[in-house]
Amino acid sequence: MSIYRHFLSVGAMTFLSRVLGFVRDILIASLLGTSMAADAFFAAFRFPNLFRRLFAEGAFNTAFIPMFAATLEEKGATAARDLAARIISWLMVFLVLVLVATELFMPFIMEIFVPGFRSDPQKFAFTVLLARICFPYLALMSLMAAFGGMLNGLRRFLAAAFAPVMLNVVLILLLAGLVLLSAERQTGALILSAGVLIGGIAQVAIVVWALRRCNFLPRLRPPVWDGDIARFARLALPVVLAGGITQINIFIGTIIASGAPGAVSYLNYADRMYQLPLGIIGVAIGVVLLPELTRHLKAARLAHAQLSQEKSLLMAMLLGVPAAVALFVLAHPIIQVLFQRGAFDETATSATAAALSAFAVGLPAFLLIKVFQPGFFARQNTVAPTFLAAISVAINITLSLLLFPRLVHVGIAVATTVSAWYNAAMLLAILVNNRQFSLTLSMARDHLFIVLASILMGFALWAGEGFLAPMLQGQSGLALQWGAFGLLIVGGLAVYFIQLFFFGLFVPREFVGLFSRSAADIPSETD
Repeated sequence: MSIYRHFLSVGAMTFLSRVLGFVRDILIASLLGTSMAADAFFAAFRFPNLFRRLFAEGAFNTAFIPMFAATLEEKGATAARDLAARIISWLMVFLVLVLVATELFMPFIMEIFVPGFRSDPQKFAFTVLLARICFPYLALMSLMAAFGGMLNGLRRFLAAAFAPVMLNVVLILLLAGLVLLSAERQTGALILSAGVLIGGIAQVAIVVWALRRCNFLPRLRPPVWDGDIARFARLALPVVLAGGITQINIFIGTIIASGAPGAVSYLNYADRMYQLPLGIIGVAIGVVLLPELTRHLKAARLAHAQLSQEKSLLMAMLLGVPAAVALFVLAHPIIQVLFQRGAFDETATSATAAALSAFAVGLPAFLLIKVFQPGFFARQNTVAPTFLAAISVAINITLSLLLFPRLVHVGIAVATTVSAWYNAAMLLAILVNNRQFSLTLSMARDHLFIVLASILMGFALWAGEGFLAPMLQGQSGLALQWGAFGLLIVGGLAVYFIQLFFFGLFVPREFVGLFSRSAADIPSETD
């Protein structure tokens, strides 16, 4: 199966999850708006999500997958399953300690996480309560990430990619009932927090079932410290910073944004919007590319490794750049059509759209980080990306503090974008300098055409928005509003792909072939 087919399968499941996530967020916006309960729920839910992405999907998987894939390639299935069992046993010990300590000291932790909430004792106390309910989600997602990492190492991507869908299914069912019953906002936030745990259990069940089907579920045992565990720890600890840079920046943004009413909610809704393309494209690349690169490099298939990176970069640019332009140009109508109803008013729409525009400029950088970091992690080099991530965090903190007094939450989005572009540029520079990645003249030309086609599409979307503006207003009726919005999206896609066809980058028959081409079609090694 070609790497593009892996991208397609993971991307399709991620797309389904994100679409359901939009439905979830639309219902949350209608029920909670940007109220005190909304700020408290988003802060409480973001807290375990931050650690999930730092430790589970970030540090754990980034260190675990190369070790697991390399052991599978060199020593076989039995040794790989044994390695997984030993590492996951230690993960369980770590999770128990973290959960107990965090639940006990949650008020002190929330004083650091959302210091701005302390001026409102009711809001702060409610946030602490919701955070205590939500935090065990971290343990569930850590197990899901570990078992999902095994499936990814086995090149069985579908189950782990589908599992996150279950969280949104559970929350949508709960929200539908809450909206129909016109539930009070704080009650709704409490029920949603409990729903987070139910969704987490469902996700773990799916990956456990998938591992049982392929007879690869590890048997846990009392943890024993050995050379493999020590090596795993040395690889994982630096990646907490390098692999989770986006989440660290969001965490910093949440701390600073807590000083302004509604700012946490504005950033959350904007974050959800740009996370759609970042999730579909970036997650697919991150999940597929790391085990692919690890296997090729361990087997000294350098041409295969280079081709995998080239394909990943092309996919990121082909889909990510037009998505960024569309989000920048259509930020206001996107937020207006999706969220402006119920408790979410025009003021919230304008504030959220401003943040989304700033995030959109950084979307290509976030995707490039997903492409370039596996080039380091597959070679078990965590020092360089960790150092760059530390500088990126420093840039983000400095700019956020400087811009927040004047631009409020938008300044935080701008700071996040600037720090991401620095990180992506430096990762590329190091890979090129080490001769671990190269960009031919033909590839550079293709990427230039993609940027040009995206800019021209942006002008078309801008003109189309002006023409359809009356129909995009909520007063025009829901059907007409969504119809006009859909017409904009379809029209923008048509303009973009027609240009790619004109530039010779999109030939339908060849495009379909990308998803059926086998590994045998990859050129043989010549070095």
